[in-house]
Amino acid sequence: MTVTNKSTGNKVFVGLQYTFCIFLAILSLLPFIIMIVNSTRSTWQIQQHAISLIPGTNLKQNFEVLTSKTFDPWRGFINSLIISVSSTVCTIYFSTMTAYALVAYDWKLRKPFFTFIMCVLMIPAQVTSIGFYQFMYKIGMTNNFLALILPAIASPTTVFFMRQYMIPSLPMEILQSARIDGASEFRIFNQIVLPMMKPAMATQAIFAFVASWNNLFLPMILLTRNELYTMPRMVSLLNGDIYKTEYGAVYLGLLLTVLPLLVVYFIFSRYIIAGVALGGVKG
Repeated sequence: MTVTNKSTGNKVFVGLQYTFCIFLAILSLLPFIIMIVNSTRSTWQIQQHAISLIPGTNLKQNFEVLTSKTFDPWRGFINSLIISVSSTVCTIYFSTMTAYALVAYDWKLRKPFFTFIMCVLMIPAQVTSIGFYQFMYKIGMTNNFLALILPAIASPTTVFFMRQYMIPSLPMEILQSARIDGASEFRIFNQIVLPMMKPAMATQAIFAFVASWNNLFLPMILLTRNELYTMPRMVSLLNGDIYKTEYGAVYLGLLLTVLPLLVVYFIFSRYIIAGVALGGVKG
């Protein structure tokens, strides 16, 4: 009887866990569902009932309004893609290289250098934005994508994450064997270290891409030409005039901005899951 009661209690507990997880999943997906639904509704319908799960029939009209407000989704998509992909590659590659130097080599200033990186991590980006803009203006880098791409090389957050991941998972014996076989340091890093870091790189690639794609402040002050605007910069211009805002078009613009982020997540999520599974096996 006692065993039966324990079994029944475990089933009830598991059922409650699944119910709670399903509730959290629905709660997480609800904003995306509302955004998709509202992108098909008219402004009047959204003003009357902001939350609705019934799609409308104004998707075409919203897209026409969207493109009539100097909103070029294809140009904005290409601009954002160039900046986000380039900055993500720079962030992941050079941050992993920096973490590798902090873990694989024993040099005198290794600890002070890591401490300096942690100090930089605590400085808000807004504090340096004015000086950064003045510097970019003086060297003629405004209205240039490189001003948004090259600073991504220095990413203290990514360096810290890569270092913490690399300390327990990078076997030094393999590196020593490669050096004995005559492999250069760059070859060791590119062909041995980077493949081992795929789960960590995939995780940070998602964060770096999302941060770069959603970045509004720096493109707003550095890019002043319409043909260079990114997707968030274009969406920020959809507020309309002081008399009327086309909310359906705004939701559609937000939807077009979010879709690439979902694609990137689905591409890299399998690497994250593989890394978690691998860590569970090692444990």
